Amino acid sequence: MSDAQDISKVTDIINDSRIGMFTTINEEGALVSRPLAVQDVQDDGDMWFFTSQDTSQVAHVTAKPTVNVSFGKGTEWVSVAGTARVVTDRQAIHDRWNQAVEAWFPDGPDTPGVVLLHVDSDSAEYWTSPGGTAATVLQWVKSKVTNSRMSVGESGTVEL
Repeated sequence: MSDAQDISKVTDIINDSRIGMFTTINEEGALVSRPLAVQDVQDDGDMWFFTSQDTSQVAHVTAKPTVNVSFGKGTEWVSVAGTARVVTDRQAIHDRWNQAVEAWFPDGPDTPGVVLLHVDSDSAEYWTSPGGTAATVLQWVKSKVTNSRMSVGESGTVEL
């Protein structure tokens, strides 16, 4: 695949999944993951998330901005590495606001403490397994019978 096709594959998987496991580094240096709904994925793989100012992810990003966000749905997965920053700009919050966000912030975009996390994506790895679970099981059986390594789907690494 070309770079443009790889990037498109990454953004398609993210858009189809919508909920990612947002991983940060805590005060002790341990990895911490929590689900966050992606609000916007740009063509270059950069992502935007809404959260509250007083959350652990904001504290972690402020101290150590290196993050990873992973998404998976069905037989497709992607893991995105990048650098995050906290955005408090009210206009940026208003620009990305949508009705789905109101489930977490019912008072709207001017809710005290609502912020955005912007992930400047550096690279992504993706995996797909066409044919679904049945094809995967068939390949597993084949690998056991032939004593060979299982091979299904495609994967790639993309610089964003």
